[in-house]
Amino acid sequence: MDQFLQAAIEEAKKGLQEGGIPIGSVLVIDGKIVGRGHNRRLQDGSAILHAEMDCLENAGRMPASKYKRATLYSTLSPCSMCSGAALLYKIPKIIIGENRTFKGPEEYVRSLGVQVEVLDNQECFEMMQKFIDKNPSLWNEDIGE
Repeated sequence: MDQFLQAAIEEAKKGLQEGGIPIGSVLVIDGKIVGRGHNRRLQDGSAILHAEMDCLENAGRMPASKYKRATLYSTLSPCSMCSGAALLYKIPKIIIGENRTFKGPEEYVRSLGVQVEVLDNQECFEMMQKFIDKNPSLWNEDIGE
């Protein structure tokens, strides 16, 4: 398995252990992880701390030239908010663990020139599906339903 997807899965598991939603993300530049994050909406009472947003926040402020060399990994297909952040910073590549439990605006992101790769990772799928089955109302809140 890809070491960077594995790091995102570790973040997702960390979020679950904290009582949150098991979605994780890492930002990779030049073969190194520069930011890690996991969904922290429940833990922090946040409206916006999805995994990708937490990851970008933890990566810290960077010049545009760095984002243009980055790859964003997420265990789950990024939602409109998180996809928008990736588009804003012109991150050229997004690698997704799975998109069966939720599919963000992948076609739109692709239409703007971003390389989007879906790995259909079984561990990502099972972790998310198990959470959704046990916590449907928390999940629906997270995706704005």
